[in-house]
Amino acid sequence: MKIRETNVKISIIAVVVIVFFAILLFAAAFLSGDFTILYWGIPSLLILALIPVGLNYLSQSQYAELEPVYAKEAKTVRIRLINLGMIGQPVRIEGVVERVYFQFLNRPQYVVADRSGEISVKMFTSPQEKIREGDVVEVLGLVIKRYFFGGDAVINCVSIKTIDKTIEARKKEQKEKK
Repeated sequence: MKIRETNVKISIIAVVVIVFFAILLFAAAFLSGDFTILYWGIPSLLILALIPVGLNYLSQSQYAELEPVYAKEAKTVRIRLINLGMIGQPVRIEGVVERVYFQFLNRPQYVVADRSGEISVKMFTSPQEKIREGDVVEVLGLVIKRYFFGGDAVINCVSIKTIDKTIEARKKEQKEKK
């Protein structure tokens, strides 16, 4: 679903909850024979559907506003160089997605690796495009601790996009030939 320029995605868990309560509502109405509960039940189901849509829209629009800021300020680094001393710094990394977790919750976590190492990339909203294992991606984000009181450095992702490294390599080759 698209609201203005923002792609809004509702998680499968939210859809399951809405369907579950819709079944309960209609079963209660038909079994009791009291259809007046539908006057309150149907608007409640609509609100139950609008809450995750609204929250996703708000987070998507916030991330869209932050992306140009991070693109300007982020420093391109190798994954091996990211450490706890860099907490709070915007970074840009390029690598291959090795694993994808929690994509069905609209809170995906990726393990991205380059030749120097691998790092966990957490995103607290759904990305603009579908990211799969094996994709070559560019990540913009902020270095944070994995846990509040400790843990290793991870990236709080603002933007993750697939890139075509072969095309970029060909462009560089063409520039060198000229």
